[in-house]
Amino acid sequence: MISVRFQKSPGFTLLEVMVAMAIIAIALTAVLGSQSQSVSLATEAKFSTTAVLLAQDKLAEIEAEKIGDLTSGSGDFGEDFPGYRWNLRVTDTSFDELEEISDHLKQIDLIVSWGEDDQYQYALRLYRFFTKT
Repeated sequence: MISVRFQKSPGFTLLEVMVAMAIIAIALTAVLGSQSQSVSLATEAKFSTTAVLLAQDKLAEIEAEKIGDLTSGSGDFGEDFPGYRWNLRVTDTSFDELEEISDHLKQIDLIVSWGEDDQYQYALRLYRFFTKT
């Protein structure tokens, strides 16, 4: 009588390899998604910090101007800050009860934007009282 013995192979079965590949694929998807979100948050944080500083700089320029020199406009921040733009809108404010100060009070809206199609925006509103000269 001939006896046949099968020895157990020390290798992996196809099912074990497929399960391991599925686990690796799920783990890599989670890691890459986390990395993408991290890059987005870092970009947003960079804009938030830079936009506030640029808005402060622009407001300092506005504070130095006289009431007659203050006009609406737009522009950029030069080569040092590529892609950053500003938009300034100056409007008169009116108070029916206080007409004597309405001529000296201006509403100033400043928007600093950056990115494709102005994806990121920082808006600031300032009311400025100009004394009689």
